[in-house]
Amino acid sequence: MPGSVDMNFLFTLGEVQRMMRAYADKQAARYGITRAQWAVLAKVERTEGLKQSELAEQMEMQPITLTRLIDKLCEAGWIERRSDASDRRVNRLYLKKAARPLLGKLGGLRSELTATALEGINPADAHRLLAQLEAIKENVRNAIQNPAGAPRDQEQQFG
Repeated sequence: MPGSVDMNFLFTLGEVQRMMRAYADKQAARYGITRAQWAVLAKVERTEGLKQSELAEQMEMQPITLTRLIDKLCEAGWIERRSDASDRRVNRLYLKKAARPLLGKLGGLRSELTATALEGINPADAHRLLAQLEAIKENVRNAIQNPAGAPRDQEQQFG
């Protein structure tokens, strides 16, 4: 690829993300669902009983935006809110039985999207790419948690 990594990395990463989102939106529409709704269903499937506020935080969404998504998923009969036994103000989210077949189809769609994106890339290289992306994610997570110039816990402090 022409040009330096410094000049192309962030642009390319952003473009891949934008294009994958657009492609996922288009393909999810085949099942009458949006990518955002799909993401909520997938999170709830992984962690049933999750508080609505915890889900908003995990998805980095404003609570009102998530509330609207959940309202639509409840109306469609795919998710239900249940009151928390110890705190009436808290809603916990659970999948309804009707969501299971849809999630099965969406799992197949996820595989299609992945296969399309990784077409022409051998499996060993795909695994290496995923490991490298995980390392990049961890590097950025650490940078957020320990900004440049901020003392790190493991470093000895003088002064």
